[in-house]
Amino acid sequence: MSGEEERRPSSDSPQETAPGTTGIERAISWLERKRRSKEDARVAGELRGQLARGWTEKALTRTTTGAIYFVVIVAVLFWGRVPTTALVASMAWLCCSEFFRMARMGGRMPNEVFGLTASVLFPLAALLLGTEGLFLVLVLLLVACAFWYVATPRANISDVALTAFGPVYTSLTFSCVVLIRSTDPGSSGGLLTFGVMGSVWLNDAMAYFVGTRFGRHKLAPRISPHKSFEGFWGGLASSVLVWCLLALLGVRGVTYPLALAGGLLVGTIAVVGDLFESRIKRGVGVKDSGDFMPGHGGLLDRSDSMLFGCVTAYLVLRMGGIL
Repeated sequence: MSGEEERRPSSDSPQETAPGTTGIERAISWLERKRRSKEDARVAGELRGQLARGWTEKALTRTTTGAIYFVVIVAVLFWGRVPTTALVASMAWLCCSEFFRMARMGGRMPNEVFGLTASVLFPLAALLLGTEGLFLVLVLLLVACAFWYVATPRANISDVALTAFGPVYTSLTFSCVVLIRSTDPGSSGGLLTFGVMGSVWLNDAMAYFVGTRFGRHKLAPRISPHKSFEGFWGGLASSVLVWCLLALLGVRGVTYPLALAGGLLVGTIAVVGDLFESRIKRGVGVKDSGDFMPGHGGLLDRSDSMLFGCVTAYLVLRMGGIL
């Protein structure tokens, strides 16, 4: 090529764009071009700064909410049986309400008056009458559902089944926390209940961290794609550890064989409870059961493992002669 090749300014460098422009004007022009080139990513929220800020905000919200949740529950557990019952009744009512909300989204019409009333009565009956009280409330709920079904032509059997199942799933199971706490009005009962609930919490936490770091084999990809077998085993080991600490401390006579059985069973069934609620949400097309807990979703999202885990723990402790 003959002659000197004409130099063209690059869009990535602050070159002169018009005769007579100053260096400052060229720099401003370059910055404007860079800004325009990232406008689509900025609108979509995909800039690195935006992503980092969003992740930090979510992490802080989730951590703060989780810490408040943990502190309140632990404080109430050691406060006594009555405060524990009041808290469990409130949580059961909210969980049952979220369950009915998802049922309505699935096209069902459960009788919420009967279901939510039973969700409050189950923990109160557990405190006042023990297991017999739970049986009494269950019978009354079934009878009420039967009368409603007979007297209401528009009600179908699915609505009746969900009306009964909602409080049984969210409240009767949760009432096992009250039964375990009622074994001893003092600190020993509080420590035993905290150990049971703590094993479920640590199971969830370790399953998440181990699964995030080492997870390779999916546990239930169609229901919960992020769960892995590696996370499951990590959570199970932590559940057994908490139960062994109860045995080491001699809480209510828990033995090491019982601790091993409790840790394995509670850790396993808690995962089933988590997958069960995930299946419900996937069936109605929602990500969270509600928005009661910022950063976590609904209260049922935080309690799904606890519901199945605590009823399993109660049975283990009852059959092991502790309760």
